[in-house]
Amino acid sequence: MKLNLVVGGAAGQGLKTLNYILSKTFFRKGFSIYSSKDYMSRVRGGHNFMSIRIGDEEITGPTTEEDILLALNEETIELHQDKLVDDSTILYDGELEDRRSVNLSASEIAKEIGNSKVASTVFIGGVLKILGLDLAETKEVLDEYFEDEEIKEINYKALEAGYQEVETDYQLPSVSKTDNQILIDGNQAVGLGAVMAGVQFYSAYPMTPSTGVMNYIANQENKLGIVVEQAEDEIAAINMAIGASYSGVRAMTGTSGGGFALMNEGLGLAGVAETPLVIAEVQRPGPATGLPTRTEQSDLSFVINSSQGEFPLVVLAPKDAQDAFHQTFRAFNLAEKYQLPVIILSDQFLADSKKNITEFDLDSLTIKRSIMSDEEAEKIEDYKRYQLTEDGISPLAYPGQLEDEVVVFDSDEHDQEGHITEDADTRVKMVDKRAKKIEKLIDEDLAEPEYIGPEKIDYLLVGWGSTYGPLLEAREKLAQDDCQVGVLSFSDVWPLPTAKLEEKAENIELIVVENNSTGQFSKLIRSETGIKASEKILKYDGRPFTGFELYNAIKEEVMF
Repeated sequence: MKLNLVVGGAAGQGLKTLNYILSKTFFRKGFSIYSSKDYMSRVRGGHNFMSIRIGDEEITGPTTEEDILLALNEETIELHQDKLVDDSTILYDGELEDRRSVNLSASEIAKEIGNSKVASTVFIGGVLKILGLDLAETKEVLDEYFEDEEIKEINYKALEAGYQEVETDYQLPSVSKTDNQILIDGNQAVGLGAVMAGVQFYSAYPMTPSTGVMNYIANQENKLGIVVEQAEDEIAAINMAIGASYSGVRAMTGTSGGGFALMNEGLGLAGVAETPLVIAEVQRPGPATGLPTRTEQSDLSFVINSSQGEFPLVVLAPKDAQDAFHQTFRAFNLAEKYQLPVIILSDQFLADSKKNITEFDLDSLTIKRSIMSDEEAEKIEDYKRYQLTEDGISPLAYPGQLEDEVVVFDSDEHDQEGHITEDADTRVKMVDKRAKKIEKLIDEDLAEPEYIGPEKIDYLLVGWGSTYGPLLEAREKLAQDDCQVGVLSFSDVWPLPTAKLEEKAENIELIVVENNSTGQFSKLIRSETGIKASEKILKYDGRPFTGFELYNAIKEEVMF
């Protein structure tokens, strides 16, 4: 069983609260959840909607098919009626003559109760009754969400009033609650991964859709002793993080496309100074302001080629919330081990989508610090910050750690001690030294993409980052049609791991799926391996793929 509820209305009508309360309720009742947002870049007005897909088995992505529409205004019905399935239900705040409609005078009920703002809670009561669910978990969620006792009471009344006004229409299967599940979105997962990796300093200028990462870490600031700085712009944000990292603490910054453009000079500084740095780049469509609240995977080429000159960096693109947590944790260890910038390339779709996942196994995590210990520091004589070594990695100390030694940090080309030089021979040695680190990383830490599917296939679907969930659903539907299809999903995108791709791509049709207009990942694959995609399925309207959409595209554009 899978059921998709869509909550639609204008910004300012309480959609966010309604979505939160309903998602939490379904989660606590034991259903699998996939919640996503489609919202406009404005404070009030416009049309926004949020989807909550629930089921009795894992859900990996959104769908455009709508079973229940919670329409907070008439415009929502006009915009969504074409997506409603045949036996759908419309819960509408008013009088609507439609065989599918259940009219619920939520606004009037809210006024009678004494607070017009609780109309969305009346809706929650109504939809729970339609689904044949009780109110116990919802009351718990309301209790946690509202602090003021008077506000809690009026929301309880609104919830029960909505519940009494409608009849049950659906019979959902019984599901069992599990104790090892959490409900989390992509930005929260990145923030939690950073916290568990021991981040001590986070600086950022708020920019949609990356702000959620800063909000999450800021909420842990006092509890965990993390310094969170809202900088005046992205230039300051990255330079603050570089300074913090130089002082020996784990540091991170975050932004979205246009903000990352501003960070580019700072990124090069981290590269030449060999300063460990983690950056969350949560993509949105560009160029310039683009579509601030929409999604796209169009920063890939920009990010892997960012800043001037040549220096090593790593780009990780999380597949889902579970992966976002682990990739962020991993990013801190990699940044410090190889003394370079590591970029977490997420996007709005992943950032704002919430799903239930298995609790993280925290015992399996190991923070690997690569700064020399104080005991090692005591034995150091004639310290060279940029010492030439066989693997390109120099001993890393923080200022003040070495008695009578200075830890020199330099943005110019420099010698082993960190002093500025224009000597040709030294320049070549330093460029080669920095490049060697990537050779070591490829040998020891680069992760091959995940493969899902049978051993023998006719088609290979290749994706990166957040296309993972929709690709899984599309593959499952194709398999039901007896199509032999596999999915290869990349999280490490730079340097590009090539072994599994070369193994799987032999003598089959390779279909690359990505959220941009030029097939940036397809080009990257071809430049790194010579492998050319048979087909590309691209989407760049600011919306994510759905599994059903990919299934149809593959059947219609590739197989026939």
